[in-house]
Amino acid sequence: MNIIGISAYYHDSAAALISDGDIIAAVQEERFTRKKHDASFPAQSCQWLLTHSGLKPQDIDYVVFYDKPFLKFERLLETYLAFAPRGFSSFRRALPLWIKDKLFQKQQIIKALQQSLGDQLNWQERLMFSEHHLSHAASAFFPSPFEEAAILTLDGVGEWTTTSMAMGAGSGITPMKSIEFPHSLGLLYSAFTQYTGFKVNSGEYKVMGLAPYGTPRYADLIKQELIDIAADGSFRLNMRYFDYCTGLSMTNKHFHRLFGGPPRAAESKLTQKQMDLAASVQKVCEEVILKLASDLKVKTGAENLCLAGGVALNCVANGLLQAKGIFKEIWVQPAAGDAGGALGAALALYHAHQGTRLKSSHHTKPSTQNTSGAYQPQDKMQGAYLGPNYTSNEIEAALNSSGASYQKYTSEGVVEQTAQALAKGQAIGWMNGAMEFGPRALGARSIIADPRSPNMQRQLNLKVKFRESFRPFAPSVLEEELENWFDLKAKSPYMLMVAQVARQHQIPLSSQQQQLFGIEKLNVPRSQIPAITHVDYSARIQTVSAQTNPRYHALISRFFALTGCPIVVNTSFNVRGEPIVCTPQDAFRCFMGTELDMLVIGDFVLEKKEQNPKLRVSYEAKYELD
Repeated sequence: MNIIGISAYYHDSAAALISDGDIIAAVQEERFTRKKHDASFPAQSCQWLLTHSGLKPQDIDYVVFYDKPFLKFERLLETYLAFAPRGFSSFRRALPLWIKDKLFQKQQIIKALQQSLGDQLNWQERLMFSEHHLSHAASAFFPSPFEEAAILTLDGVGEWTTTSMAMGAGSGITPMKSIEFPHSLGLLYSAFTQYTGFKVNSGEYKVMGLAPYGTPRYADLIKQELIDIAADGSFRLNMRYFDYCTGLSMTNKHFHRLFGGPPRAAESKLTQKQMDLAASVQKVCEEVILKLASDLKVKTGAENLCLAGGVALNCVANGLLQAKGIFKEIWVQPAAGDAGGALGAALALYHAHQGTRLKSSHHTKPSTQNTSGAYQPQDKMQGAYLGPNYTSNEIEAALNSSGASYQKYTSEGVVEQTAQALAKGQAIGWMNGAMEFGPRALGARSIIADPRSPNMQRQLNLKVKFRESFRPFAPSVLEEELENWFDLKAKSPYMLMVAQVARQHQIPLSSQQQQLFGIEKLNVPRSQIPAITHVDYSARIQTVSAQTNPRYHALISRFFALTGCPIVVNTSFNVRGEPIVCTPQDAFRCFMGTELDMLVIGDFVLEKKEQNPKLRVSYEAKYELD
């Protein structure tokens, strides 16, 4: 049975293909359209799934959408009625859009399927709908390495649910408890994202990255005024301070008065206040998550925990949860946000009907599995390397058409050339194998560099990524060297755990350095690997396995042999506001529009100094700021 799962029309639209329960491929639409967080129907993603798998449209038994639009419409109506007459102008603007598009979304999806996959089939018979939080829960549990696990899903809002707890066993997911709109941990975090001057639904990770620069001096005020937290982690928000139910903003005048002024203007100078606000909301969210997890442990007795939903991308909270040892093992869906809902919807449909199997019109299976060269690890995500891959011939043709100058090497030669360049302090664009599914670059579409350089974080932020200097970078560390360099006992293949740099590699601060505040902390080396060490000595860790990504592992191993350091800096291969690169053409354009020194695509190595200077571009202005 072949099932395509789809998420669309909110943000991070995506499509995923499963065959008899096996994950074949998954990709986000933004990677093709080059529009970050693209919410449109994932037409190109669906087309690529068929091309990649060798399937024809008639081979697809079911298409399943990741939530139920009519329930969302019900929430909209009930919310406006509950808050009437406040927000009537917002309601008046929203209702025609909902009636035109959202209320009849089923017909909209069928029309989009006809346009992208052909109109010869009766897509209405093949179209199914999953509940939003069930999609998230399924994306967390079914690909995980566990036969049984507790499941915690946290996000902004689905149809009604914002937080859900469930138990997964075999092919079943049993709901246990939920918290419903408007009470939402994700929306609380988004409110502070907007108030501190960042963009909702894309800037939340900036708040997380900013938090270590501040002190949580507003945490008690948040708990006194904004959120009531029960002993079991259940919570209620005080809606006096929020405007997202009826308005076009997350916060209102009461919120602004409580925190001493209007929101920070986007792109204006960051102050200690924003850093302290970030630290405060981060601390409050961690408290809620720990209490929810503790209650889930007591109620289920489960040894393992699965996490999904946008809040599960808060790797600082994940690392704290891991360190507390509430559960023996924790597994987080690498595409934890709405993109992962596409995969979860397909898996939920398949497993719901394993016992009473849905009628299948054929037995055609995909002719190609993942072609990244990756070995499927303990879980079923294939290292999240589930997107497009390119042959040597395709790469060479793309480079020739772009006017690039390049050298082709053996796999060993590529590793040697790249490791030597890293050891010399060069910043490198690295495109290797199948593209990652989810928001994290994991060594397939990455910018890599030497973590020992005290200037590398600032250099990459300002000259390559064109983004705020405070934002930290992540380390990719050889799995076998993890505990020698970080205080983390569990593997973190998807860069979803934060932990401290091991004490033996830390550099103690002088008394004068300890007095520094805010952004002044940035340029003080705190460890032997300062480029990936945040101001609180933490790092967002990716562990690299020889089985999951053999070439990336070989590269870091060679860099280790040359330098004694089994770690490289890893950040996503893009500029600020741009989706992660997908094609060789995307990679070359980014290479020529930044201060990257070298580009590696498959077996091809390009040096900046060898390129035609007329091909240099300034293209970052093409993308909206994230």
